[in-house]
Amino acid sequence: MPHLPLEDNHQDVIAKAQRGLGISDADLARRAEVSLEDLHALQSGPPHDAVLRRVARHLGLSPDALEALAHQRWYPRIPDFPTGFAAFSTRHGEMLVNSYLIWDPRAKVAAAFDTGTDATAMLDIIATEGLRLRYVFLTHTHPDHVADLARLAGATGAEVWSSELEPVAHPGARTFPENAHFHVGALAVKTLLTSGHSPGQTTFYVTGLSWPLAVVGDSIFASSMGGSATHFKDQLRNNRRKILSLPRDTVLACGHGPLTTLDQEKVHNPFFAR
Repeated sequence: MPHLPLEDNHQDVIAKAQRGLGISDADLARRAEVSLEDLHALQSGPPHDAVLRRVARHLGLSPDALEALAHQRWYPRIPDFPTGFAAFSTRHGEMLVNSYLIWDPRAKVAAAFDTGTDATAMLDIIATEGLRLRYVFLTHTHPDHVADLARLAGATGAEVWSSELEPVAHPGARTFPENAHFHVGALAVKTLLTSGHSPGQTTFYVTGLSWPLAVVGDSIFASSMGGSATHFKDQLRNNRRKILSLPRDTVLACGHGPLTTLDQEKVHNPFFAR
């Protein structure tokens, strides 16, 4: 995967938290004891650190992590996967969306997570490595994540699986409940329901690679998380209970933006750093 920009800036993070909590600009300015003019300047322009820190505290965000994000002081460092893992980024309108492939190098069996808008590079690796794609797992069924699903499933004959709470994305797709278990050769995959961004948003926890891996979709991004205007608190709770409780060296494969790790997000993500 190329060096991807962070999905969100400080303005995006503030907007997601404010919208999710249902706090108006006037109310936020009053609570944070800043002028409405200063708040609007923060929402639309360069950061004013004193205003940013006051606003962060009243949105439940880490002031230190939000300030670091605003000044572009941090970018995640990623452990190396010598084999058995590949990441892909494809364009959907003005944004980039990620998809992933894991495989057992000995058994030559693989699983994909989402498709993005173009599965060509994934299909190339499947062919080059001589793999049999057994599963296509969907983190959720928003259009940007499943845009090339029909082609990937048709070219490989792989089974398509998504949460029983998600809308059907493909004819013949199968569904799983929370805590379902799959095996991809020697690799183990467990499903964790991290709903909020979508009803069946699922995190797939993978063991057996060089590092523990959580394919989190839009549950968490490096320094941010997916938005939810209606189930923000559920999303925060699910992320904290089910993702942040994983081993600290877990690599997070996000639906947008770069890979990151759990230990880094506990320090650098404004939603979760303390």
